[in-house]
Amino acid sequence: MLVLSRKRDEWIVIGEGPDQVRVMVVDVRGDKVRLGFEAAAHVQIHRQEVYDAIHKEKEADGNAKLKRGDDGDEMVGDLYGESVV
Repeated sequence: MLVLSRKRDEWIVIGEGPDQVRVMVVDVRGDKVRLGFEAAAHVQIHRQEVYDAIHKEKEADGNAKLKRGDDGDEMVGDLYGESVV
């Protein structure tokens, strides 16, 4: 894990090009830090608990599809619906 120190209104840049994400320390109050993010619309940014909930739901949906298959037949596949031989 990379650990960086930043003061209020200072930036961190992650990546480059169309997937670049810029993170700014907006405010620090006690043990809470407010961060601002700039990224292209196609780059998803979530708090960890939201990310986990999204992927848990996708996994549940994927498992349901794997059990029944798109055409109702049983099949074996990964979470993204690709067949595994």
